[in-house]
Formats: sequence, structure tokens, C-alpha cells
Amino acid sequence: MPQAEANVKVVMSKIQRFGESARWSEVVIYRGEARWVEVADDATADVRGQIAQVLTQINVTLDRVGSSRTGLIQVLIFLADLKDGSILNELWDEWVPTGQLPIRACVEAKLAPGYFVEMVISAAVIG
Repeated sequence: MPQAEANVKVVMSKIQRFGESARWSEVVIYRGEARWVEVADDATADVRGQIAQVLTQINVTLDRVGSSRTGLIQVLIFLADLKDGSILNELWDEWVPTGQLPIRACVEAKLAPGYFVEMVISAAVIG
């Protein structure tokens, strides 16, 4: 989410879109649920570095929309190669709050060149 839109005010009754471009919005909020996609800001990093970046970026967006990791509802994870699942699981287990686990799916997908991971996130927003 762009820096100018930090700490957005949530309106529960309408669809809110932030950081719109010609093809997508950075974050969409509707009925108290925020949804967005994260890819690594630095595609030159290795798979471990990209996964760590994405998890950090999720933290930043959660804060901007008024949520936290305990508010995560679902994370869909796309890996360029499922053999990297052990790296993902190691970093995930350190990051995700124990006892507050979201729904999670992880699949292999052909991602844009240089990218190893993409995550689709939904989280509850405290209005």
C-alpha cells in the first residue's frame, strides 16, 4: 500500500480500494476484511530472502489497515518450486502467531521471472 495511505479509515458498508493502478488495487477492504497480494520488493534476493521480505511486507500492510498477524484469515501461497516449501515453513513457523493460525494453502505456480513467491492475504480489520 502506498505510504500516503497509511492508517486508512475503514468504512464497513462499501468496497474501499487503495493504491489503484490500471490493472489492480493494492488493497481492497470490504465488510471488515482486507485483501491484498504481496511479492518481494527485491526480486534479486534468493528464495529465503524473498519469503522474508514478503512476510515483512505483510506486517507493514496489516499495520496500515489496522490489523495484525492475529487478524489473518487466509494466506494463499504460490511458490515457483515446491522444493522450497521447507524454507517457507521454517520462516512461516517463526512468523505466524501460535494459536492464531490462518487458513493456508501452498501451491506451485509459474511466477514472473526472478520471483520465487507470491502471497494472497486476507485479514480482519478492526474498525
